[in-house]
Amino acid sequence: MGTDLPAREPLLRALIDICGPDFARRAGAPDAVAGRRASFVAAPATTQAVADTMGLAAERGLAVIPRGSGSKIDWGTPPPGVDLILDTSRLDGIWNHDVRAMTAEVGAGTPLKAVQAALALRGQRLATDPPSPSATLGGMLALNETGPLRHRFGTAAHQVNHIAYVTSKGEAATSDGENGRPGIAEIDGVILSAQVHVEPLPSARRWVTAPVTSPRDIYELVQETLTRRLTPSAIEVDLSATPPSGVLAVLLEGDPPDVTDRATRLEKAFGPDATTSPLAPPWWGRYPFTPADVALRIEVPTADLQAAVYALRDVAGMPVPVRGSAGRGTVHAVLPGTLPPERVEGILDAVRGVLLARGGQCVVVAAPREIGEELDMASRHDMF
Repeated sequence: MGTDLPAREPLLRALIDICGPDFARRAGAPDAVAGRRASFVAAPATTQAVADTMGLAAERGLAVIPRGSGSKIDWGTPPPGVDLILDTSRLDGIWNHDVRAMTAEVGAGTPLKAVQAALALRGQRLATDPPSPSATLGGMLALNETGPLRHRFGTAAHQVNHIAYVTSKGEAATSDGENGRPGIAEIDGVILSAQVHVEPLPSARRWVTAPVTSPRDIYELVQETLTRRLTPSAIEVDLSATPPSGVLAVLLEGDPPDVTDRATRLEKAFGPDATTSPLAPPWWGRYPFTPADVALRIEVPTADLQAAVYALRDVAGMPVPVRGSAGRGTVHAVLPGTLPPERVEGILDAVRGVLLARGGQCVVVAAPREIGEELDMASRHDMF
């Protein structure tokens, strides 16, 4: 925005008038996006307040960034600027939960953990499990973040019937979810709430795991699982940075007798080194990277996942941790955040060349600020 503090005072007073005296303030040191500190933070609680906030921002030429828990606020292409952070924490709650229709309305600022806890009281769940522990519904949908359950139930966008949002100009609008117009990726504004469809809460869960000694093993184990028609809810792989250490894990859900039978059959098919447990592996549903790493997301047909992993290791000249959905060919990989930007771009160019011939893609999801500004980072559309 580039104006001095006295010139900002009328803007702050206007935001306070809209949101209330305790819910609009000057930004502090933690209120930054990709290293760019905002000028204001506002937390509107109603559709009208969001519309008024966005309308004011449009009138004054303010760059607005919505923020839920902030767990992914630095992901993707850095914004050219940020003047106002719109905090969605007051846009929370669950209403119109129709158990028979298996739908519920959820506010954008509602933490996913709270959503799942409330739905579980009625024997249901939202079939998403984003690896960000503090994720809110709006943050999850904005970047289409989904964990292991993506294998059976699809992405976060697949769980949505319709979305209510406010445009960047301050106009209330709706979208019919993933296939609506606009689709979630095209929404230019702030998500207010979403009607989601929910699933029955499974009464039993079992994880069948088998060691992976090379990327070639992944496809064979995935095919072994799928050809037996065991209806897995997730098929995940974890390849560590020190080969040949790796594990493939399959989640089976349902009624106890049926789950036990399917798990027994799959464990036998996997061989003597396979195991079954009612507990998830420690790495399950977690990202393999930290804020200090360069995080890549690779999408490729399952049959070509091994080629992508081999190519990444060969080009990088080092073992590369890889984790994600072996059943869908969507995984995250990790490069050291200490690599020079030109080295990272060279690795990306080479890997993308391998993936292009196989109908795949590789994008940089997150990176340390020092090098992120010099990398070809993922756009929001790349997340869908």
